[in-house]
Amino acid sequence: MKLNKKTTRLVLVAATLVLVAFVGGRLTGKSPGPVVDEHAGHAHAGPEIWTCSMHPQIQLPKPGKCPICMMDLIPLEAGDDEGGGEREIRISPYSAKLMELETAEVTRHFAAAEIRMVGKVDYDETRVSTISAWVPGRLDRLFVDYTGVPVQKGDHLAEIYSPDLLTAQEELIQAIQTLKKLKNSDSTYLLETAEKTIVAAREKLRLWGFTAEQIAKIENRGIPNDHMTIYSAAAGIVIHKNAQEGMYVKTGTRIYTIADLSTVWIQLDAYESDLNGLRQGGTIEFTTETYPGKTFAGTISFIDPIINPATRTAKVRVIVENENGKLKPGMFVRAVARPKMASSGRVMDAGLAGKWISPMHPEIVKDGPGSCDVCGMPLVTAESLGYVAETEANAPLLIPVTAALKTGKRAVVYVELPDREKPSYEGREVRLGQRLGNFYIVEEGLEEGERVVTRGAFKLDAELQIRAKPSMMSAPSEDEDMSEMDHSTMPAEILPEDVPEAFAQQLEAAVLTYFDIQLALGGDSAESAKTATDALKEKLQQIDMGLLEGDGHMVWMEHFKNLNATTIKLQKASSIETQRAAFYSLSQQLALTLRTFPIQLPVQQAFCPMAFDDAGAIWLQKSSEIINPYFGEMMLKCGEIQEVIGANHE
Repeated sequence: MKLNKKTTRLVLVAATLVLVAFVGGRLTGKSPGPVVDEHAGHAHAGPEIWTCSMHPQIQLPKPGKCPICMMDLIPLEAGDDEGGGEREIRISPYSAKLMELETAEVTRHFAAAEIRMVGKVDYDETRVSTISAWVPGRLDRLFVDYTGVPVQKGDHLAEIYSPDLLTAQEELIQAIQTLKKLKNSDSTYLLETAEKTIVAAREKLRLWGFTAEQIAKIENRGIPNDHMTIYSAAAGIVIHKNAQEGMYVKTGTRIYTIADLSTVWIQLDAYESDLNGLRQGGTIEFTTETYPGKTFAGTISFIDPIINPATRTAKVRVIVENENGKLKPGMFVRAVARPKMASSGRVMDAGLAGKWISPMHPEIVKDGPGSCDVCGMPLVTAESLGYVAETEANAPLLIPVTAALKTGKRAVVYVELPDREKPSYEGREVRLGQRLGNFYIVEEGLEEGERVVTRGAFKLDAELQIRAKPSMMSAPSEDEDMSEMDHSTMPAEILPEDVPEAFAQQLEAAVLTYFDIQLALGGDSAESAKTATDALKEKLQQIDMGLLEGDGHMVWMEHFKNLNATTIKLQKASSIETQRAAFYSLSQQLALTLRTFPIQLPVQQAFCPMAFDDAGAIWLQKSSEIINPYFGEMMLKCGEIQEVIGANHE
């Protein structure tokens, strides 16, 4: 019996050891066959090290998953960067395959920018007419007694009684009768004087608003009329009625305002950063809520030379032919301009090459010099308005947007080095110009024909960091202003359904802590703001980036880096003034993050135009009631809600 128990225990111990060995092998990534075969022939002089392209501090002796983000580890081979430059990196073909690197050629060609604006339909000021009283009197009848009535030129609008008109008519009738009496007179002087008196009386009535037909009726009738009919001088819609029946008016009193809606203006707001791509004579397309699916087009006729200091926008006026009166003043519109940009900040428009344009009415375009058909002003060349012809010399040097790694004022691209035994790349700082859709203009740092990495540049940058070489992902210097950071490379197309609920909840917890900072600064409490900032730092660290997949993971890495940097800057602030400056940088980054990774909590974006010496600044808050963190109790309610950010609030 004892022997049986001993034997049983030995069997159990052996089975346990087998199970532990099996589980241990699974956990350490030891899998049979496929892994060994996949790397067959991949010999190394020293021990093989596997690392994570996003978390280079992870270095393991075997392949597997990154314990932080669960990305596939890649091999780090010794000797790859021997003999290379400071920012040069050489990798094995196998590593290049794992990184899934893609490159594109640096080329010169024209690409269209996409400038989006919002605005509304407005009256064409050049087609607005005023019907006023030309003589003092009493309005005894208004034929058009409400606004919105369409009228044609020559339609009767009102009747006015005026004693002055009776006197003027009497003068004309008496002058005519005098001429008849002097018909048989031999005095040429008297005849000429009588004729001149008639002409003067007619002119007086004409200047007082009588038409030629009305004057002729007075002469034929020989009896003055105590009322005069006021006729419309233009066709359009009565948009204002400024008088009532029985009202006494003076000379110049406004009775009606009439607007011709056959053409209308679109008043748009363009950000100052977009003004370089807008030119008089350029084409604008826009849509309205009233006509979904229909696109209207117009011509830019004016660009305001003054920037609104509160909104940092300029007014752009577009003139549009209003077919069938579909566009009504007050309608909101969403507009887009797609100018093809050339080098030196000019605009290429093949249709305007060699043309002459009216500077006052840019919709007037002619093949040669001349005068404007509308205002008579001399035409100017299209080149003088900033347009250039479609020639190779004018084409800008372009790279795909995905090739540029931007942080702060720096931009880094990875250039493929040709004629190398192993895949080799060089990190190079470049100076970028305007963004044109999916491309950037390269002002300095690259040459035509070079190839740049368009996919996997983050992984190359991480590899440089692993090898202790300069990289884009190196922490920014303390004096780098995060408020000036260019976020245009961060994709903003992460849809709400692509953000896991657990991740959104963790981000929402951080946002709630941000609100504590906002309220503390609004209450002028630097100490409470410091405590809340420390809590925000912890909340950011608790967000599990492993919940994100694909592009979302890569995008969050960049957002987290910027959020973390601005939070640290706020932690280091030594006074409430520096806290508020750092809080502005944090607010800008958090607003961008919430647009990229929407949460369910509605977040109010507020704006104070007087913050930072009238430069203006935004912040985020939970309540719709303004609590200004930049002025505190001194101007606690200064500002306005601009928009609501959230998954269900666009």
